[in-house]
Amino acid sequence: MLQQTVVKTVIPYFHHFLGRWPSVAELARADLDEVLHAWQGLGYYARARNLHKCAQTVVRDHDGQFPDTEDGLRALPGIGPYTAAAVAAMAFGRKASPVDGNIERVVARLFAVTDPLPGVKGELRRLAEGLTPARRAGDHAQALMDLGATICLPRGPLCSRCPLQKGCDSHAQGIAASLPRRRPKAERPTRYGVAFCLFDDRGRLLLRRRPEKGLLGGMMEVPSTPWRETDWQPHEVTEFAPLSTNWQGLPGLVVHTFTHFRLELSVRTGTGGRPAGEAEIWQAPADLGDLALPTVMKKVLRHAL
Repeated sequence: MLQQTVVKTVIPYFHHFLGRWPSVAELARADLDEVLHAWQGLGYYARARNLHKCAQTVVRDHDGQFPDTEDGLRALPGIGPYTAAAVAAMAFGRKASPVDGNIERVVARLFAVTDPLPGVKGELRRLAEGLTPARRAGDHAQALMDLGATICLPRGPLCSRCPLQKGCDSHAQGIAASLPRRRPKAERPTRYGVAFCLFDDRGRLLLRRRPEKGLLGGMMEVPSTPWRETDWQPHEVTEFAPLSTNWQGLPGLVVHTFTHFRLELSVRTGTGGRPAGEAEIWQAPADLGDLALPTVMKKVLRHAL
């Protein structure tokens, strides 16, 4: 949950998950839709799918016990180098070097690494590994994280309070506040799409499940065109409509910002019925809260309803 999400946001979700699924075995038995629904609001839904797959793998392949080495942990779904090192060091006392944003900043300043991120990540990891002690590696990692979070701040580092000040190369050179350096971010592109809200004669809404892999994988959505970098012309969208009916375009747009792009959706509503296809359901608007709907789809439905 803490991957790309701040602690304050995570805490209530963490307690809710532990209350609902207090063991890895119970999480493994849970339905994916329930997990995705409980995850709503945290974003980056691939983490929820991987958490569920990870629990199933631990139960199926490891008798319910997590591996206690970096290599063993990295073989689990959703666990990359940072998480594997963090768990190995903090949970199992292994000599491992997790490197998060705070540690990157501390190490870049300590050694006055002036090459920009992200290209220098490998060098910062190597330097961090050189600092890691054989014993209490987890305490060491958490101390560096706390140092970055409270003293070695991104803007205005509190060098006068820092226990590493005397050995800090960037402080000696007077460049601590400018590190770590980063390449300029590319401008976030805009993508465009048309969403279709189809209601049957009972007032139910047609929804479909997105593919498991990819953005918002496994979550529910209304049918739509693909999201592309050029706007859609009226004659282009017909083939993506779930039914041939008298579609009415709603005024205004639904705008949502993802990590790597901005999305603009126009919304069309229509009436008609047909059997639900594979990965589709008809759902009463009053029952939409029972489904795992990403934030962008909640915006679409608010706009349509």
